[in-house]
Amino acid sequence: PPRLPPSAAVCLGELYIFVYRAKLLLEYWSESSRLWLLLRNPQVSSNFHDLAQELATLLDVLPLDDLCLAEDVREQVELLRRQCRRSNLFVDPHDEKLRRKIHSFLGRFHAGEAPDPADLRSTYVDGLGIGNASACCAEIELLEEHISNQEDTMDLSVVIGVVALTRYCRFSLFGFQGIDVDGPCGDQRKTSRKRSSSQGSNDFSLTIPKDLCCSISLDLMKDPVVVSTGQTYDRASITQWIDEGNRTCPNSGQTLANGGLVPNRALRSLISRWCAAHGIHIEAPDGAEVSAESLAAACTSKAAIEADKATARILVRQLSAGSQESKAVAARELRLLARTGKENRLFIAEAGAIPLLCRLFQSSNPIAQENAVTTILNISIHDGNKSRIMEEEEECLRLTVHVLIHGLTAEARENAAATLFSLSAVNDFKKRIVDQQGAVAALANLLMQGSTRGKKDAVMALFNLSTHPECWCRMLDLGAVPALVGALRNESVAEEAAAALQLLVRQPIVAEAVGSEDVAITNLVGLMRRGTPKGKENAVATLQEMCRHGGLPVTRRVARMPALGGLVQAILFTGTKRARRKAALLVRMCRRCESPAVMTCESSRGSSFGSGDASVVSVSMAVQVPVL
Repeated sequence: PPRLPPSAAVCLGELYIFVYRAKLLLEYWSESSRLWLLLRNPQVSSNFHDLAQELATLLDVLPLDDLCLAEDVREQVELLRRQCRRSNLFVDPHDEKLRRKIHSFLGRFHAGEAPDPADLRSTYVDGLGIGNASACCAEIELLEEHISNQEDTMDLSVVIGVVALTRYCRFSLFGFQGIDVDGPCGDQRKTSRKRSSSQGSNDFSLTIPKDLCCSISLDLMKDPVVVSTGQTYDRASITQWIDEGNRTCPNSGQTLANGGLVPNRALRSLISRWCAAHGIHIEAPDGAEVSAESLAAACTSKAAIEADKATARILVRQLSAGSQESKAVAARELRLLARTGKENRLFIAEAGAIPLLCRLFQSSNPIAQENAVTTILNISIHDGNKSRIMEEEEECLRLTVHVLIHGLTAEARENAAATLFSLSAVNDFKKRIVDQQGAVAALANLLMQGSTRGKKDAVMALFNLSTHPECWCRMLDLGAVPALVGALRNESVAEEAAAALQLLVRQPIVAEAVGSEDVAITNLVGLMRRGTPKGKENAVATLQEMCRHGGLPVTRRVARMPALGGLVQAILFTGTKRARRKAALLVRMCRRCESPAVMTCESSRGSSFGSGDASVVSVSMAVQVPVL
């Protein structure tokens, strides 16, 4: 075939890029939420009008005479060019009417009034084709995905308000019929998708669409970005290309006007969906994944708050008078609602949900029980609700311990432990929790036999309880101390276990009991050897407190540990400020027992630590209650 003139080759290359971008844009909008498209109706119309004008410009400069086109093909190209040039920006008036309706519903909620159900049905069912609860759930998921991706520059408070409005419509229009009671909710759905993705990632026979591959690496793009020429590449590949001194676009050969890289969010969304559909696990780029829950808490509006209040009232009514299936669904939805924002947690409690949720703690339905206890956990994060749970609902503590002991799922038991951790943040409630029959023993059992997350929940609860001096002896009697000693060997909880023991051994009886067991001292010394800087600090502080309160026999037992001298010396030189102070105090105590192994440590450091005040003790632990 004849060789194309350079001008024609450049124009056809630009046309290819144009068609590629148009295809991506069509795919992105076709797979987006209907409500998202409606909210961005003017921008969508503008995007396609811009494409038409760009195509007209490309066809204007296309050298038709050099392409040797058939007459009928040439006529089609000319016709397309004229039509593109004559095209005007068109915003569908019907869609605009629906968009204004959505904003009017938010306005009604902002004013403290619920929209008319007939208007809601007309807009959602007749206008948008969202005709059942499942369709509402799909819209909510897609909207939350848009929020998490922080796509475009739209006011997030409006989108979050529409999410709350759609959640309200789900129950006010469609009730609780046709909803899968045992279906996973929000975070569980995401987890299951990730799990299925990782399971399917070994399918090497799958062909990756060319449009999703980087033209440099020829591999699936993980973080697509657009360069100044309009071409898209994977960030890692184009960054390496530029760092090597190249100043041209790899595809077009054009000079890069600047080194700016703009995230291609539309393509990234398509890649994520394609990967999810084909069971391929792909890591999100650094800083790209922001939870919809955290953004919703930061960008919420009065309309969203009022819509969520109305939804909460519907759900609480179902908890009170609905069928067992409806109660299970209501517990699951309240769990999701309680994940976002302190306002939601407060008005769910004010609506009377706490005693109704507690009734489900004894349910034979494991999903209902799990969602109920997790909702109480999320509600308890609001400080004002802790007293409601502990003081106004007398049975709630007992039933939480019931789930901790007899929970039908591991997650229910773990979340019951996390609930006790949350409630124990209030000093006045610590002794009540310790005195509740079975609470401490169940936490100790979870610490010894639970999953990694369960151990973490249990040790944090035990740590909080150990900060109350009146609980120390009771925790020894109820089996918490042996569990904490054993946990010193587990890297995931050793730091917190040592912190709890450091507090407990301030009671002489506890110090003597712990110090009389070689395994406790051995585990603490082991933590000094392999732990984190904070873990080492807590371990040496525990030994120092144990020697101080356990008396001469305990101090002698500690001083006889053969590896102690070198470890203490290392902490004296490299440990945290508090660890060095505690190590110096431990050296002084052991020196009184005339232990050569430890005396060498003090002599090597001199007397600079001799003025340490053994009465000053502080345990700093920055912890947060997880929202589940």
